[in-house]
Amino acid sequence: MRFEDFLRFSLGTFRSHRLRTVLTATGIAVGIAAVILLTSIGAGIHRFVIAEFTQFGTHLIEINPGKAKTHGAAVGMFGIVRPLTIEDARALARAPDVEAVVPVVQGNAEARANARTRRTAVLGVGEAFPRVFRYRVAMGQFLPADDEATARPLAVLGSKLRTELYGDRNPLGSRIRVGNARFVVVGVMEAKGQMLGFDLDDVVYVPAARSLELFNRESLMAIDVSYRAEAPLSRVVAGLERILRQRHARDDFTVTPQQQMLETLGSVLDVLTFAVGALGGISLLVGGVGILTISTIAVSERTTEVGLLRALGARRAQVMALFLGEAMLLAALGGAAGLALGAGLGQALRLALPALPVHTPWNFVALAEAAAIGIGLAAGLMPARRAALLDPVEALRAE
Repeated sequence: MRFEDFLRFSLGTFRSHRLRTVLTATGIAVGIAAVILLTSIGAGIHRFVIAEFTQFGTHLIEINPGKAKTHGAAVGMFGIVRPLTIEDARALARAPDVEAVVPVVQGNAEARANARTRRTAVLGVGEAFPRVFRYRVAMGQFLPADDEATARPLAVLGSKLRTELYGDRNPLGSRIRVGNARFVVVGVMEAKGQMLGFDLDDVVYVPAARSLELFNRESLMAIDVSYRAEAPLSRVVAGLERILRQRHARDDFTVTPQQQMLETLGSVLDVLTFAVGALGGISLLVGGVGILTISTIAVSERTTEVGLLRALGARRAQVMALFLGEAMLLAALGGAAGLALGAGLGQALRLALPALPVHTPWNFVALAEAAAIGIGLAAGLMPARRAALLDPVEALRAE
C-alpha cells in the first residue's frame, strides 16, 4: 500500500468518526501539553537557580570552619575546631593559582544615619570583594586595602540602604552608626537585586576585622577564594588544604568549590525537572489507554472492511501496518496539538507571571512528540494484531 493511499484511507476513517477522533486526540494533546508545561517550568527554575549562583563567577571556593564529614575518632581536646582567622585568609592569598581572597563575616544590625534607622544585613569583607564577586561601585570607592588588623572604620552602602537612609542626598563622607560602632561612608554599590530571597542591595559593607568586633566573634564565617580559570581545581583545592592543615594542625575546616556545588545542585534540579515531567506523563498514559480502547472498537466495527482488504490481496502484515499507522497518526496529530497548546500556555504564563521562570527546552519537545507516537504504537499494537489475524472469509460474513 502506497503512503498516499494510507493517508487517504486513514483520514477518511477519522472523518467518518469525527467526535471519536477528536476526543482521542484530545487525550493525547492534554498529556503532551501537561508534559511541556511542567517541564518548561522545571527547566526554567533550573536555569534561574544556576544563573543566580553563577552571577558571581564560577571559579570560586568557599572555606568554612568545622568539618562537614563525620569521622569515627573520639572527640575531646582533639575535636576542638580552631577559628578561621584573618591571618588564615592572608596565608591562603599566597597559595599558587589564587587570584584573590575575601574574609567574610555576616550579621544583622541597626544602621542609623541622617536621622533615620533601618535594620540591615552587615557584611564584613576585604577590599577584593568587588573583584571576586563581580560587584561594581556606583559612587565613591570600595573599602581600601588596609591592614585587616588595623582597618579604618569605613563603610560602603548597598543601593537600597543608601536610598532608605539618605534618599537623594550624597552619603559620601557622612557618618553612619552600625550597631554600636561608627563608620565613615566611602562608597555606594550598584544595584544587584535579590538572590533566592536575600536582598543584595540592603547591605552595609565594613572591614572584616571591624565586623568581628561588632558581633563579638572570634571566627570568620567563611573565606572565599577566587582562582585562575585555567588552573586545575584539584590542584587549587590541594594547595588550600595543605596551607590550612599546616596552620591548624588538623582538618577542622571544609573546602567547598562552587563547581562541585553547582554540579550537585544541577543534579537535584534535573531530578526535579524529570519528576514534574513524569507527572505530566501520567496524562499521556491515559491518552494511550484511550487510543487502545478506540482501536479495539474500530477493529470490531471494521471487520467486514478487513475481510474485503484481505480478499483484494492485502497481506496480514499490510493490515497490521494499516491499523498501527492509524493509531500512530492519531497520536502524532494529538501530540502536535499538545505541543502547540503547551508552548502557548508556557508563553501565556511567562507574560502573566514575569517572575516565574519558564523555559521550553526543544529537546523535551521532540522527546514528547516521540513519546506520543510511541504510545500510539504501543496502544495500537494489540488491536492491529487482532485485525491481521482475522479470517478473511469469516470477516466478510460479519455484519
